[in-house]
Amino acid sequence: MIFSNTELMLQAVQAGEKARYLAPPNPWVGAVIVNERGVIVAEGHTQVPGESHAEIDALRRAGDAARGATMVVTLEPCCHVGRTGPCTDAIIASGIARVVIGTLDPDTRVSGQGVEQLRASGVDVEIGIEEDAVRSQLAAYLWHRVTGRPYVVAKVAATLDGAVAMADGSSQWITGEPARRDAHVLRAQSQAIIIGAGTVRSDDPQLTARLDDIVLEPLRVVLGEAPAGAKVRPCLERHGDIGLVLDELGQLEVLQVLVEGGPGTTSAFFEAGLVNHVVWYIAPAFAGGDGTVGALRSLSTPTISVLRRGRVVSVGRIGEDIRVDVEV
Repeated sequence: MIFSNTELMLQAVQAGEKARYLAPPNPWVGAVIVNERGVIVAEGHTQVPGESHAEIDALRRAGDAARGATMVVTLEPCCHVGRTGPCTDAIIASGIARVVIGTLDPDTRVSGQGVEQLRASGVDVEIGIEEDAVRSQLAAYLWHRVTGRPYVVAKVAATLDGAVAMADGSSQWITGEPARRDAHVLRAQSQAIIIGAGTVRSDDPQLTARLDDIVLEPLRVVLGEAPAGAKVRPCLERHGDIGLVLDELGQLEVLQVLVEGGPGTTSAFFEAGLVNHVVWYIAPAFAGGDGTVGALRSLSTPTISVLRRGRVVSVGRIGEDIRVDVEV
């Protein structure tokens, strides 16, 4: 069977997804090597920081079969010395004849230079195959490299009419168990979670990511002061400008942050124009407006002309609930 470049790139995207929790602050890259007869001889993905990048992982699996073959890789190979050596050097030394790249790496240490080095050594290079899919998968990494700040995902779990808490303050649980499990995947994909001190006082969450038997602990950031004995400790406590908080997290190599606070915190990020992506879980339930707490009750929208609009990326059912993903 002969695979098209599109099919091979989508397989590389799937390979990269295996590195989603392992790779940060490196990008979660996938690579596939196919020989001259069209047979896939190896697949690789980024390992933990300090270990192999996807290209090296795939080359080691391919061995001598890499000579004369094509490598399909989601992100432009690096050409600088970081925690590991340049991937471009290893690709050239392996005898790979052609490299198909999903998208260029905006990191100033790469940014087209990897492609130039490969071409200068006689390697045929093609760029931009399934670029939208690749850029979607690597959105957090690409945003961080361009802006210096983490990609901000806001998570909301609400009733169909937008309530996140009832008149007495109770909110656990609006959505069902499958949606709550899915939210732990969001936590695992994020290197930091931001929450307001009010939510710490009312809900006392742990903010760990529990995936089957694995428990991950993203950096927890409390806007305000967490009460003594709160489960969220250890955490960073920060006051003031949330933009400065994002600057600091970017310097700490946090690629993605999950805003999981109450309406005040979430509204503040929307008001400041700092939300990149929204994951909105909708329960088939109705709360009404008598004293209930709206998901974005602190967000000011005085007229329709300033209504904040986004683009629906996906809609899917999770148990009895609905997950809507929106790019802002």
